[in-house]
Amino acid sequence: MNLALLLFEHPFADDVPLLHTIDRSMTAGAARAEAHRVAAELVRELVPPARPAVGLDGMAVAVQLPNGPELVATMVGVWLAGGVYVPVNPRFPDPEVAAVVAATRPVGLVTPAGIVRLGPGPVESGPAGSGLAGVERRQQQQQPERYEPDVAFVMWTSGTTGPPKPIRHTHDAYVELLDRVLGPLRGGESSGGSNRERSRRPTPNLIPVSMALNAGLYNALFGLRAGAALVMMDRFEPHDFAQLVRRFEIRSTVLPPAAMVSLTDSDLTATDLVPLRYVRSITAPLSPLHARRFVERFGVHVLNGYGQAEMGEVIGWTAADAKDHPDKVGAIGRPHSGVDIRVDAGDHLWVRPPNTAAGIDDRKDADGFIDTGDLARIDDEGFVWIEGRAGDVINRGGNKVMPGAVEEVLRLSPAVADVAVVGAPDERLGEVPVAFLVGRPVPDEDLIALCLAHLVAYKVPSAFHWVDELPRTEVGKVRRQDLVARLTT
Repeated sequence: MNLALLLFEHPFADDVPLLHTIDRSMTAGAARAEAHRVAAELVRELVPPARPAVGLDGMAVAVQLPNGPELVATMVGVWLAGGVYVPVNPRFPDPEVAAVVAATRPVGLVTPAGIVRLGPGPVESGPAGSGLAGVERRQQQQQPERYEPDVAFVMWTSGTTGPPKPIRHTHDAYVELLDRVLGPLRGGESSGGSNRERSRRPTPNLIPVSMALNAGLYNALFGLRAGAALVMMDRFEPHDFAQLVRRFEIRSTVLPPAAMVSLTDSDLTATDLVPLRYVRSITAPLSPLHARRFVERFGVHVLNGYGQAEMGEVIGWTAADAKDHPDKVGAIGRPHSGVDIRVDAGDHLWVRPPNTAAGIDDRKDADGFIDTGDLARIDDEGFVWIEGRAGDVINRGGNKVMPGAVEEVLRLSPAVADVAVVGAPDERLGEVPVAFLVGRPVPDEDLIALCLAHLVAYKVPSAFHWVDELPRTEVGKVRRQDLVARLTT
């Protein structure tokens, strides 16, 4: 199955609005027509005149557009033309655009200014604002890569522990990934065949993060596979979010932790998010404290989920679990159908999903389980709780300190708006926990007393540093290695 069919087999008739932003909409028919137009233009601009019938034939097209109807139509147009879609964050500076081009070797780049051809031959500088100022001549001169058959798009890992890495998702495997999650939500309804047969129109899918991120792209394709409309935000703003929830009667959506904190701290009232009932946390670990604050403020169920760019969502919540287990707030749920998990003697979480992206065989064992790099525990009812990243654990003279547990306590202080705990080198103990905090500085003694009221003494940070903000990846995860570097320079 080609993912382009998610648009062309979508149940909406041509005259029904399908793609929305805060200030405009595009009908399903207009989106389909635009996808065909883009496909034809890509072939005309990027394929040699002698071979137009062949199309892009597995070559990649980088797309740097803001969230909106044109982005969806362009993505589908790339697939119609036989190409591989490479999303590029529109807020990337030129050097990061250059890095994407160098890593994926696309034949062209689509920006709001138009299509720029890359590859051998005369070098185009590109229209103003195309992001090509940072693309070196030798990179533009590279032979475009021809990807394996069935590769749909190239996505990037989150870059939490190092530079983001490109991974390849295929059309068929990604459809399986979507149906893996949709199956329980449909209550046993078959996920095969055309979406046109479904009688009840689902709630629109609200996408509050960039579709250049795995979470944004996944939720756009998820909405199309579910037969829903898409409502896209290019930038998150609490009042715009609340307006979209009311206008489109959003009952369930996804939010990154930073957006939930922003909503909780905003001047919105408890009724401003009606009829929202469920929020699934995405992109980064959600603090149980922030989950509880959001629930108490808006009366909305908060459900953690778990996945990685390489395998999609593998652990999550059903609506039934959310109703039956309010005591499990903070857990990431239970494995989806077809997903096997285990926790080894070192507390590492291993996952065996039905499908994965290409290029991660080095992380698999002989039985096909993938080391996620996360530490976890599984309770008696099968719910999974993430304890932290294996590489983040602090070994203080033989005593293990989980940064997340310390951060959760420090967040109890009304002076602390954000916090990250990292391991600092120590000649006697090997390493010790150190806290970086954002908020209103208070004496160290106050924070030490707070920690001692909830933690054993060896988990108490040895130092507290107040900073303006924490370094984070594009998806909101703290770049702990950057904080450690501050301590060693």
